[in-house]
Amino acid sequence: MDLLKTTLRAACAAIFLAAACHAQSTAAPRPMKAFDPTLMDTATNPCDNFYQYACGGWAKQDPIPNDESSYGRGTQLSDQNELILKSILEKAAVESPNRTPNQQKTGDYYATCMDSAAIDKAGLAPLLKTLSIVSTIHEKSELPQVAARLDRLGVNSFFSFSSDQDAKDATQEIGEFDQLDLGLPEKGYYSRTDEKSVKLRQQYQDHIEKMFTLVGEPADQAAKDAATVLRIETALAAISLSNEERRDPSAVYHKTPLQDFTRANSTFAYAEFLKGVDTPPVTYLNVTVPAYFTGLDKLLNTASLADLQTLLRWNIIRKTSSTSLPHQLDQENFAFYGTIFYGQPEQQPRWKRCTEAVDSVLGEALGEVYVSERFSPQDKARTLALTHDIEAAMDRNIDALTWMSPATKVKAKEKLHGVANKIGYPDHWRDYSSLEIVRGDALGNSHRAVAFEEKRQIAKIGKPVDRGEWLMSPPTVNAYYNPQMNDINFPAGILQPPYFDATQDDAVNYGDAGGVIGHELTHGFDDEGRQFDARGNLVSWWTDEDAKQFTERSSCVVKEFDHFVAVDNLHVNGKLTLGENIADLGGLKLAFLAYLDRARQAGVDLSKPGSAEYGHLTPEQQFFVAYGQGWCQNNRPENLRARVETDPHSPEEFRVNGVIVNLPEFQKAFACKTGQPMAPAQRCTVW
Repeated sequence: MDLLKTTLRAACAAIFLAAACHAQSTAAPRPMKAFDPTLMDTATNPCDNFYQYACGGWAKQDPIPNDESSYGRGTQLSDQNELILKSILEKAAVESPNRTPNQQKTGDYYATCMDSAAIDKAGLAPLLKTLSIVSTIHEKSELPQVAARLDRLGVNSFFSFSSDQDAKDATQEIGEFDQLDLGLPEKGYYSRTDEKSVKLRQQYQDHIEKMFTLVGEPADQAAKDAATVLRIETALAAISLSNEERRDPSAVYHKTPLQDFTRANSTFAYAEFLKGVDTPPVTYLNVTVPAYFTGLDKLLNTASLADLQTLLRWNIIRKTSSTSLPHQLDQENFAFYGTIFYGQPEQQPRWKRCTEAVDSVLGEALGEVYVSERFSPQDKARTLALTHDIEAAMDRNIDALTWMSPATKVKAKEKLHGVANKIGYPDHWRDYSSLEIVRGDALGNSHRAVAFEEKRQIAKIGKPVDRGEWLMSPPTVNAYYNPQMNDINFPAGILQPPYFDATQDDAVNYGDAGGVIGHELTHGFDDEGRQFDARGNLVSWWTDEDAKQFTERSSCVVKEFDHFVAVDNLHVNGKLTLGENIADLGGLKLAFLAYLDRARQAGVDLSKPGSAEYGHLTPEQQFFVAYGQGWCQNNRPENLRARVETDPHSPEEFRVNGVIVNLPEFQKAFACKTGQPMAPAQRCTVW
């Protein structure tokens, strides 16, 4: 699946955009705390701009490094994790007969990735060997076999195919055909007519042309092929669903008999493709976007074979791991996707990119060592206790809702009590014994790693769902909720300062770690998550009136965030970001309720200011500042522009200010007067 699909699946909701929090800075990380008064701008009135009050000092202290498009406290934590993983990998990379099988795989993958001189010496030969697969096609009837060969290398041809939970039978895995992930990340990039969008499309076409030239095409042929790719991708974008449309689970679930699907889309022999990728026997499958395949059938029928081959060659080039490519191709790939698209002036140092590459393909092999060094049973127990407090707060909150009927409350509690808590790392580590990693074969390692994962995914089809599976590696600085599993997942990587800090008071940890936990828990009840029941099935458990009430309250959140200007004249998309905004709002409220209960039990005087370590703030004020400081981040304008178009998460400023304005508890904590910017007379409330 595209980035989200391969790491989280389409239906999962992470607190950060997937892969958005990888370390980028080259500076050595400094110790962090969940609450740090030196990061504040106390000259700003918290009732006027709370994000600036909580993070203004940080913004000045931590400008964006040149090798990155944004920089936040999550990035700083990722910096620390990257250094730890680097140390683990450098030790594993030392050839020794005493290495375990996993040490051999992770160490040799890393060492090969780091040997850029050897990759440059091999030149284009490994890539040209893969590209030659396309030249074996002599007629369109051969496309399914070639598409299957490419799929086994992780290259989607004209569509994507994988396994997923059956949305209406969450106990079973089902095969799934989906639209193609294109070179530009969202369909709107192919159709918008504003000046910057038109310019970006031309820059994308220029990039394709340069890449074709670098693999040996004559200049005139490369220009022609680049135009062909953009034309076909534009046609595919037109029949695809947008990111916003894909947020509706019903819009991407169409369980269809294979026989009916192949009969309706006869230009491409899908049954032959399934045989080629070694799919278990399939009777039914999910066709996420039927209209896409109807349109694709027409395109495959009318387009020339030469044009389709051009698209396949481009898909191979753009899906090949850039760390396994010669320097010129690697640099050109970064020039477009790094600098032009996200505004990043310099590329990451290679060791970070290689560490990230190992984590992406051997995450649990690497994570097992990481956990042994960085995550204790005590860490897990503390996080679990905090999670239980948040869940208990939601239980009480459901009772207190005035807009929800008793019948729906019963179902809501059934779902809440069915949530599985996954903390730190999986109970059973993934078996990589069948994956061969060869020292010195960079592109081969990348292909074999992707093929291993493709085979693992496809082998699931028709089998019971493994509810113990994780979709993030243990070192990841992120967290997610999966509505089809009905579980919340907190990798070890995020369960440390600044998100969880055992050295600081409860007010701080409930504001920061508690906000993260509450966020993921609330995803089970956001506009997407609420459509799944306690067992993860896509089924309505709401009365019509309660569903109407939810929609009306959600509309308030949409309108609020639509009003925020992210960059230039671009506003936040309230519908695209609705689920994350509901999760932020509900999650912080739940964390605050849980903290109040914990403070009462501990006899904490909520009116008493803390020490200088806590800025002399009261516990309630510490709670909110800790939450705000978890989101301190600087962004380049190109990054913000791309995020507004593609990211279901709002920019950090609005994840703070857009949330606390809806909490009367915040107004009370800082004695804000109604009518001040952070204390409006009208608020949005859902949970």
